[in-house]
Amino acid sequence: MTTPHPTPRLPLAVLHDHLDGGARPETLLELAADIEHPMPAETPHALAAWFVAAANTDLDTFLATFEHITPMLQTRDALRRIAYESVLDLAADSVVYAEQRFAPEEHLTAGLSLDAVVEAVQDGFAAGMRDARTPDGHPVVVNTILCALRTEPHSRDIASLAVRRRGDDPRLVGFDLAGAERGAPAADHAQALRIAHEGGVSVTVHAGEETGPDYVADALTHGARRIGHGVSLIEELTADGTPGPVGAEALRRGVCLELAPTSNVQTGAARSLADHPLARLLRAGLPVTVNPDNRLLSGITVSSEFHAVAAAQGLTPQEQHHICRTAVLAGFGDPEERHRILHTVIDPAWTAHLASAPRTSGR
Repeated sequence: MTTPHPTPRLPLAVLHDHLDGGARPETLLELAADIEHPMPAETPHALAAWFVAAANTDLDTFLATFEHITPMLQTRDALRRIAYESVLDLAADSVVYAEQRFAPEEHLTAGLSLDAVVEAVQDGFAAGMRDARTPDGHPVVVNTILCALRTEPHSRDIASLAVRRRGDDPRLVGFDLAGAERGAPAADHAQALRIAHEGGVSVTVHAGEETGPDYVADALTHGARRIGHGVSLIEELTADGTPGPVGAEALRRGVCLELAPTSNVQTGAARSLADHPLARLLRAGLPVTVNPDNRLLSGITVSSEFHAVAAAQGLTPQEQHHICRTAVLAGFGDPEERHRILHTVIDPAWTAHLASAPRTSGR
């Protein structure tokens, strides 16, 4: 995995980060040895390189690489470990607010219940938050989003699980529809989305990565407060940079786009980081954020992605600060906690950085 960008070391926030897709390669190799699962490489460095190369195709092949991740994550100890390590990795990367997501239904083959899966992950996150600090000494806050696989029939169970567990766990903040989009719109899971919404669990939906704006519109119709990816909204942007009808509706509702540029390039949703629509959507007024999606599969960290995208897109320091603020403001976690992080950690650091950076205009 690439190392974080060394300068400037500024506090960051992330909203779209899959827990299993960010597992450490050395951890996967150890866990694979325990269950005698054959891996495609024998060293952490070679395994990390294999994941990046294997994921560099299309969305279906990208998702298929999880056959060398998911089998190792079927016990309480394994789930707790990767959750704990994920918090430590985020903190080391100067992330101070994160929302991690995972699909509980993918971790049942060794006999764990859905509740046991969630408990193990939440225990790992809690332990990580107790132990982890950023290089500047700040704690990291990690909240959790439960994913349902849109190609499977369990979305109502996962939504009900999220509602039930949120009653006792304020760190469980969201429900997501994930997985291959085509042929599986949000409408197919309308009941699950309604269960989450009526139960006080915020909703995000993967949409508009391998499909058009109509899938984003469908997600908005069914209560999505954020859109995972949403790259296809660039298709309806007018020549003068005005959002089209779906983008305008997302803007009216204040719906945030959880963009993941490197991942989008890997799955074919964008040709390159420079060609990615993030800056154009940002300058059209849409709330956009920069996310890693799956750190291991993309060979990135939160900060390396943030800085690579900023350089490739010609983002000004002011735009970078705005994107970071958008992530915190669009978070599903406790508003008071998020605003405290924003006003006592993120804004002071970025304001000091901006004071020393020349005022520039974006492309």
